Amino acid sequence: MKAFAQTADSVAWTSKKTEKIRLLAEYLGARPVAEAAMAALFFSGRAFPAWEETTLQVGGALLWRLAAESAKVSDEELSEAYRRYGDLGNAVAEVFGARQKQPAAPEIFLPELAESFRKIAATRGPAAKSQILRPLLARATGNEAKYIIKIMLGDLRIGSKESLVEEAIAKAFEVSAKDVQRANMMLGDIGETLCLAAAHKLEEARLRLFHPIGFMLASPVESAEEAFEAYGAEVRFSVEDKYDGIRAQAHIGGKDGHRVVRIFSRTRDDVTESFPELVQPLASLEGELVLDGEIIAWEQLSDDAGRAMPFAELQKRLGRKQVAEALLTSVPVAYLVFDILYCDGELMIDQPLERRYEILASRLALTRNYEPLVTIDPQGKLAFEPSVTGKNHKTEIIRAPFVQAASPEELEELFLMARERGNEGLMLKDLQSCYTPGRRGRAWLKLKRELATLDVVVTAAEYGHGKRAGVLSDYTFAVRDDQEGNKLLNIGKAYSGLTDVELAELTRWFLEHTIVDEGFRRQVEPRIVLEIAFNNMMKSDRHASGFALRFPRILRIRPDKLPEEIDTLATVREIFARQHGQKSPVP
Repeated sequence: MKAFAQTADSVAWTSKKTEKIRLLAEYLGARPVAEAAMAALFFSGRAFPAWEETTLQVGGALLWRLAAESAKVSDEELSEAYRRYGDLGNAVAEVFGARQKQPAAPEIFLPELAESFRKIAATRGPAAKSQILRPLLARATGNEAKYIIKIMLGDLRIGSKESLVEEAIAKAFEVSAKDVQRANMMLGDIGETLCLAAAHKLEEARLRLFHPIGFMLASPVESAEEAFEAYGAEVRFSVEDKYDGIRAQAHIGGKDGHRVVRIFSRTRDDVTESFPELVQPLASLEGELVLDGEIIAWEQLSDDAGRAMPFAELQKRLGRKQVAEALLTSVPVAYLVFDILYCDGELMIDQPLERRYEILASRLALTRNYEPLVTIDPQGKLAFEPSVTGKNHKTEIIRAPFVQAASPEELEELFLMARERGNEGLMLKDLQSCYTPGRRGRAWLKLKRELATLDVVVTAAEYGHGKRAGVLSDYTFAVRDDQEGNKLLNIGKAYSGLTDVELAELTRWFLEHTIVDEGFRRQVEPRIVLEIAFNNMMKSDRHASGFALRFPRILRIRPDKLPEEIDTLATVREIFARQHGQKSPVP
C-alpha cells in the first residue's frame, strides 16, 4: 500500500498527462499481474469493477467518525482541515500528521485491502462495517489512510481517471491503447483488462450478457447552424427528440419460458425492479439482445398514441426496489428504444448506425406483441413507430421515432416542435457512425437550449471540493414571493459558470457578510444577485418555493440589480406553465 500511495502522490503532483501515464505504467509494470490488476482498479477510483453492482454502503458520517477516531483528533479539528482541502482523504492525511503505524503492525498490502472492501460490502450496519475498517485505519500511515478513504469515496482526485489508466496499461505492457480501451469497454473491468493486456490476449475480450457496457455520449451544440457545420455537407444524420427521462440499457436472454431481462442505468446500476412492467414486453423479443434507449414517464392517450410526461413524474419511480400498484397506475413508463448493441452473439457496435436501425426494426417486428401505432404527424406524439405491448396491452416498448433534416431551417423547426412537446431538444446522429461506449464524440450531437433564465439572490454558500477547496463556490439561491411581503424562497443551487477570479472575490465578500456559520456552509446576507440559466423546471418540496431547476448554471453576476429586483414566484409559475403548454400559471 505504501508504494501505491507514493505513486498516487507523484501522479497528483504533476500536471503533465504524459508524466502521469509514465508513473502509472512504471508502477503497474513492476508489480505481479494480480496485484497490478487491483492497483489499476484502485487508481481508477473504484473499489469494485464497473460492471458489478457491489457497493461499500459506507456513509460519509461513518467515515468521518472513524477518521477522527483513528487520528485521535476532535470533530472540530477534522472540520477545520476539511474546510482547507474540501476533501476528506486529504484532511485525514493532515490530521494524521507524521503519525506512523506501530512498529508491530504489519504492512497493508493491496490484496488485503481488496479483501477488506469485499467484507465491508458484505456486512450490514455501521457497527459491523466499523469492525473491519477501524483496525485497517489504525495500521495505516496518514498517506495510506488518505487513499483508503479516497477509494471508498470513489474519487482519488489526482487526475487519474480510468481513461488515463487504460493508456498506462498500454504503455506498461506494450499493447495498443485502442485495444485496451475496447477490451475495458466490453468487460467493464479495468483489472481484468490489465490481465489480458499482460498476456497479450486483449482480442479475447467479449461482451457478456447482463454485464452493462458504457453508453455512447453526445457533444452539445447550441444552434442548428452549428450542427450542420459540425457534420459538413456530406454527412447524413438522423434526428430524434431528446427525451427527459433516464438512459437505460436492456439486456435480454434465456430460453423460452425462462427469459431473463435486466435493465441498467447510465451508472450501470440494475434498475429492473423500478420498472417491472417493462420486463414482460422486453422478454417477448426474440433472441439475445442488448438495447439502448430512454425510459420516460408515459401518458397513454385515447387515440392509441401517447406522449412523454415531465421528468418530475418519472422521478417518483426512481430508486424504488418495490413499486406499489398505485404508482404503476399513476406513473406508467415506456422504454423508447433507439439502438441495438448486441444481437444473438454478434456485437453490433462496429456496424454503422443506419444498419443498426435496420436490425432493430426487423427484431422488433418479430415479436408476437408487435403493434403499429396510429400515425398522427412526424414525431408529433411518438405515434408512427411500432410498439411492443405488455400484458395489459399498454404501449411500453417503442421504437424511438427519427427523421432527417435537409437544412438548418428545417432542423430549427424540428427543434421547436420537440420543445413544444415538452422534450429537451434534439439528438442528431451520423448514420454512418459506429457506437463508441463510454465515449463522447462528434458523431452524436445534442441540440438543446436553456428553458429560461432567472435573476436570483444568493442565500447560502458552501465550500467546494478539489481545486475549489477553501473557496465558497456552491451557491443556494432564492426568488421573491411578492404575495408574502417579498419573502425569499429558495429554488435551487448552482456551482458552475463563474471564473476563478469571480469565485475568489465572492468568497471574500461572503466571509465578510456571513449571517450564520455552519462550518462547511454559510448563510449569507441576501445581496448578491446572479442570473441563472436552466434546462427545465419541476415541482418539488425540496425547496421553499415549491419548485426545482434542472441543470442550473450561473450565467453572470448582476451587480446592476438590487435584491428587490430579482424574479418573483409568479414569474417561476409562468415559466413552469409555459414549459408544459398551460395557458395560465399553476398555483
